[in-house]
Amino acid sequence: MDVLPLLMLVAGSAVVAGAARRTPVPAPLLLVVVGLVGSYVPGVPDYTLDPHIVLPLVLPPLLHSAALDSSYLDLRANLRPIALLSVGYVLFATVAVGVVAHLVIPGLPLAPALVLGAVVAPPDAVAATTIARRIGLPSRLTTLLQGESLFNDATAITAYRVALAAAVGEGVSWAEGVREFAFAAVGGVVVGLILMVPLHWLRIRLRDPLLQNTLSLLIPFVAYATAEQFEASGVLAVVVVGLYLGHHSWQVDFATRLQEAAVWRMIDFVLESAVFALIGLQLRVVVGGLGEYGADEAAWYAAVVFLAVVAARYIWVFPSTFVPRMLFPGIREREPGTNWTAPVVVGWAGMRGVVSLAIAFSIPQTMHGGEPFPARNLILFLTFTTVIGTLVVHGLTLPSLIRLLGLPGRDPRAETLAEAQAQNQASLAAESRLGELLDDERNALPPPLADRLRTVLEQRRNAVWERLGAVNEVTGESADDTYRRLSREMIEAERKVFVDLRDARRIDEEMLRSLLRRLDLEEAALYREGAAEEGA
Repeated sequence: MDVLPLLMLVAGSAVVAGAARRTPVPAPLLLVVVGLVGSYVPGVPDYTLDPHIVLPLVLPPLLHSAALDSSYLDLRANLRPIALLSVGYVLFATVAVGVVAHLVIPGLPLAPALVLGAVVAPPDAVAATTIARRIGLPSRLTTLLQGESLFNDATAITAYRVALAAAVGEGVSWAEGVREFAFAAVGGVVVGLILMVPLHWLRIRLRDPLLQNTLSLLIPFVAYATAEQFEASGVLAVVVVGLYLGHHSWQVDFATRLQEAAVWRMIDFVLESAVFALIGLQLRVVVGGLGEYGADEAAWYAAVVFLAVVAARYIWVFPSTFVPRMLFPGIREREPGTNWTAPVVVGWAGMRGVVSLAIAFSIPQTMHGGEPFPARNLILFLTFTTVIGTLVVHGLTLPSLIRLLGLPGRDPRAETLAEAQAQNQASLAAESRLGELLDDERNALPPPLADRLRTVLEQRRNAVWERLGAVNEVTGESADDTYRRLSREMIEAERKVFVDLRDARRIDEEMLRSLLRRLDLEEAALYREGAAEEGA
């Protein structure tokens, strides 16, 4: 195996993604454009996208990382609109785009047209959420886009398998298709539910951060492969496990959390950069395989499919946003109000990605009878143009659209106030715990060190204090050891309060991670100080 092209892809995409941080253009868009240009540069290898690599090896870690960073509570609170997008919309788009393609493209049977519909149905919200966070899109819309991207791939892959079975001549009925879809969805969730508790149990009992992080890297592949072994949805298994582990990540050792966050940031950066570059690099392969279809004819079909994809999303998003609220008063009471601007943004954020291309490349060359799969090369081309069209058109205009609509962004002042209140409440709990500990003679400390603990609670700053080296006559600990032990007890008290506030929906998941990271860094500093003294 020649690894040089792979190294060139990873290094080149990382350089482009790094350069994108210095430009107003989102990294996914710049990577796609550079890939498009690079596909015709002499000497650039042919990077044919292999679905047998992307689906089982690239998709699981990306989904797992996204699930770890998502808020289970926010997703649960928005389960209805997320389900309408990730399941209802994908199935609607599969049928709508498939019917349009069947009517417009001469000689394209309905079943292969539905294959095309399933392939282009799932949006990839990586670029959309990147833009949303940069601009400051309201947190609920960001949650909807994140939730959609977590679950819609499972719907699309299952719909694709059903449509493909009908297209290649396996004689799948609608009832059989519904049963297969239900089995894949329920099976994926069940596998995730079965795996999540023992995997978390193992994570919190491994004491070596390196072993814990090795397990963390293996988890998405284990979940995906296990579910696929039972012909269930590996995507849903990965997402369920990731959401559970992310929700309970506070129970893992602080060193593991710090290392794991850094490791997954690196994996996300490398994989996402390489994936978007790969999308652009498929241009030469896809165009070269058009064969019997002329450029003008193919371009016309591409424009029709692109418009059908855009129209289908709005046709679904607007009614699914307002009709349930009109019909069911309980929905209006449970969910925050909205206006027409929110579905406009959600509809325009339907950018497609590498999953669509990977599924398209997995279409077999021939049918069961040996005849060629109808319009396979054209389906590849239409998938490619739809992915590129949505990434470029929607990606470049989404920031302007958000600014034009004047959507209220995140309120920094309100968030700062909530963070200050959470920190104050946690500090009071830690101060109470400190009082209890200092009342015990085993925790006796010289007054300067006890005062320093209280000062840390009030100021939360890293300061160098002179520590006395006296030994506690009761425990045999040095003052430094007692100081560090009490500091860790206080940190644990604050950590529990932050998690309780998150569970009570007083602070969101992003704020919890920010607050926990501060405590993790302080605990890591205490650990390093103790290790340095032991080494001395």
